[in-house]
Amino acid sequence: MSLIENAKSVLLQNLTVKTNESVLIITDDDKEAIANLFYQAGKGVSKEAVLVKMPTRNKSGEEPPQMISSLMKCADVILCVTEHSLTHTNARKNASESGARIATMPGITLDMLENGAITADYHEVEALTEMYAQRLDQGEEVRIEKDGHVLTFSIKGRKGIRSTGVFKEKGESGNVPSGESYIAPIEDSANGSLLIDGSISNIGVLDEPIMLKIEQGRLVQATGEMGQRLLDLLGDGAGRTIAEFGIGTNKKARLTGNVLEDEKVFGTVHIAFGSNKSFGGRTEAGVHIDCVMKEPIVWIDAENVLSSALG
Repeated sequence: MSLIENAKSVLLQNLTVKTNESVLIITDDDKEAIANLFYQAGKGVSKEAVLVKMPTRNKSGEEPPQMISSLMKCADVILCVTEHSLTHTNARKNASESGARIATMPGITLDMLENGAITADYHEVEALTEMYAQRLDQGEEVRIEKDGHVLTFSIKGRKGIRSTGVFKEKGESGNVPSGESYIAPIEDSANGSLLIDGSISNIGVLDEPIMLKIEQGRLVQATGEMGQRLLDLLGDGAGRTIAEFGIGTNKKARLTGNVLEDEKVFGTVHIAFGSNKSFGGRTEAGVHIDCVMKEPIVWIDAENVLSSALG
């Protein structure tokens, strides 16, 4: 019962579900048991809760079946309890444009439903997220430094996305649990290298750091066995294009190997490759893979925005 109560709290506190709204819960073969907790909770808080299941997608960013994409445009509130992320898909984007409030929970576990990021003070998360998003809105160039590696890229003209995990207005969407400010870099502007020492979506926590080399926005080298796995996930085409720069803003989040929580950890940043058209970029690649790094130095224009915040 406590897990159903926690699921009910997500529906009421994070998604602000009202009794006259319809709730669509999307799941897959891997996450059906957890999705059913939200379905049981949803039946008690909304006029109509519907649970639909699809085959598990192969990777984050892969589109759901067309039938589910069509259903998404009919719901007031959508919760995606799936193994891989539907955040950066056309299905999610189109449903948002139709007015649905959408929370995506890729890779959610029973532990995550009880502990960690989901237990955060979301007033604090909202404040930190807004602070970093404003810096992204106003900035033109980002510089990331760690252990002698430097990556620079342009964000000029792009807008920061506030992923607070609280959705009140029509069309709002993001992860639950959440806590990140992110942006789509100018696709061909990234040059340099960076050291990924946290985790990678679809791979997990790294045993040893991997070095990524990026030229004109494209990932051209990734060291080690895990680096090769990353390249394989991204493929040889548009999937290797830089897609996202994000800053974690949730002080309760833990580095667990699940990118849903990992990329929210305060003191981390993440770079993603692949699709970003759903949040202001130009790339559609059918894949979106996040790479998390711990405690880098981050400059937006002339301001040190991260290491100074960590003290």
